[in-house]
Amino acid sequence: MLGLIALAQIKKKGERGKGMAVAGSILSSVGLALWVLMLSTGSASDFWEGFRDAARGDGTAYALAKGDCFDSPTGNLEGDAYDVDEMPCSRAHDGEVFAVVTLPDGDFPGDDEVTGIADEKCYALQDGYAMDTWAVPDDADVYYFIPSEQSWRFGDREITCLFGSTEENGKLTGSLRNDATTLDTDQTTFLSATNAVDAVLYEEPEEYPEEDLAANQAWAEEVHTVLGEQIGALRGHEWPAGAEQSVADLVKEMEGARRAWERAAAAKDADTFYTHYDRGYEYVDGRTTVTARKALGLDTTVPTYEEDSGGGSESGSGGGINV
Repeated sequence: MLGLIALAQIKKKGERGKGMAVAGSILSSVGLALWVLMLSTGSASDFWEGFRDAARGDGTAYALAKGDCFDSPTGNLEGDAYDVDEMPCSRAHDGEVFAVVTLPDGDFPGDDEVTGIADEKCYALQDGYAMDTWAVPDDADVYYFIPSEQSWRFGDREITCLFGSTEENGKLTGSLRNDATTLDTDQTTFLSATNAVDAVLYEEPEEYPEEDLAANQAWAEEVHTVLGEQIGALRGHEWPAGAEQSVADLVKEMEGARRAWERAAAAKDADTFYTHYDRGYEYVDGRTTVTARKALGLDTTVPTYEEDSGGGSESGSGGGINV
């Protein structure tokens, strides 16, 4: 089959350091009868290249691009389908593409390798498209399409990163895009800083401090460093009068958190580490953050977080589906 791609969920929104995986696939192709005809005439490779070029030219669902919204014929993002239906993001839809990553030519690297790249790339790119993570609905999650070994043979090199609903038969309504194309300079500056801190917080080691204190100390030092960088960025920006004090109050709490993380990095035992760890987290998503967000016209709905029973970060993994 042509273009069979695995669908995997890699990051549950609001779940610090944990991922989930689901199975599914979409066949980004024309009907099987036409595909069989191409095989019988020996022109599969030419067809694939021509089909992809044509799809890019007319904006069909076979070449989904960043910002495109679509429906799956199955009504959700699980199971198999033979195409997707592109539609305006203002209407209820199954998925919204936030990034497309092109893999280099060469031999097929294997399902695990492609999935690993998709995990890394899609997770890293989601906040660039939806910078205000608080505005992303709780039931929205990150999924991706990846090439199969079969589609790779005919030139398929694209990983398509997308948002979809985790609810059974759930839909997204309205675009989740909020980036430099939709936000003002003050909003993007603020979100760039807070998202950078969130990103390093998500990198918490899998092992608890009592299991690997050194790894947790090293991570705490990274948090301390990033907080210092982002405090500098927030201080260096000229904020509008209505937000200046609110951001200053948040920066003051971030400075206190930075000192706590510095002490956590120097902790001699797990109990001491936890004491400073808790203090370092106190300001996160707290009152000062909400107040600053309100002053800047950003979403003020504090996210809910799933319980992390394993400790630390762990991306979920999907797999290519071979046919």
